[in-house]
Amino acid sequence: NIGPIGTAEAVTKVAQRAEELGYHSLWTIERLLYPLNLQRPYPGTPDGSLPEIYKHSLDPLEALTFVAGQTKKIKLGTSVLDMPYYNPVMLARRLSTLDFLSNGSLLVGLGLGWSKDEMDATGADMTKRGALADEFLQVLKAIWTTNPVEFRGKFYNIPKSYISPKPVQKPHPPIYLGAFVPAALKRLANLADGWNPVFLPIPVMEQMFGSVKQMAKEAGRDASSLAIVVHAILELTDKPLGKERPIFSGSFDQITDDVRGCAKIGVSEIFFDPAFSPGGQSLDRWLSLLDQLKVLMDVN
Repeated sequence: NIGPIGTAEAVTKVAQRAEELGYHSLWTIERLLYPLNLQRPYPGTPDGSLPEIYKHSLDPLEALTFVAGQTKKIKLGTSVLDMPYYNPVMLARRLSTLDFLSNGSLLVGLGLGWSKDEMDATGADMTKRGALADEFLQVLKAIWTTNPVEFRGKFYNIPKSYISPKPVQKPHPPIYLGAFVPAALKRLANLADGWNPVFLPIPVMEQMFGSVKQMAKEAGRDASSLAIVVHAILELTDKPLGKERPIFSGSFDQITDDVRGCAKIGVSEIFFDPAFSPGGQSLDRWLSLLDQLKVLMDVN
């Protein structure tokens, strides 16, 4: 849904081909603005600049709703929706509707956001993101699991009301958090169903997720129920790259090693994102990669 590849034709062909090949899920990402002068550096590039492809961005939920009408069983995920940009009551209904209409296909990835420009544009307060997120998640779960629902909090209030339909998935669609700092990892351990990391080397993921599981255990949760779904920024090269290469960059054998390494630390799913790589805005390239990467589904 990001860059010139985000067209009705491309989204349709990629989604339907992925389902035909037996892929488990399709994911969208969120980018609201392309500021001319960033107030904060982008964490995904060495120089902090925002990739040009972000100038074209389909709404992540509308894109998945479009796909839901053209697929039958493939899962549909967001990686991630930035909670400060949304009202949780409105978002809960939109997500419920998508899960309802897709017969239980929704995977909910949520995050706090990093862009001061986008925060300003949506009226969000960066200094309150953490406290807001704790309550935001409680509101989503309340709406998804109770009827009538009633909520009284510091940031959000819902008068006792019926809100339907509920999601197909019970008790609710799985929630994955994009979390990287201690407070966010603790929130994940206490309130989420899994983790959605990006850019991190395998040893770092292993160490951080170990901490998450320990915090979940201390909170009285079953730590083994927590999942890791990795957002893999893919750059496939003809020749191997050096030892300092980023994860999921390099030759096919190197990418395979990364997938195998992820499996060893308990990653349950990896979704590849070629949009930022050379040729990554070509529909033919996406369709070719779907065929090429299919064999990695059996790597363990």
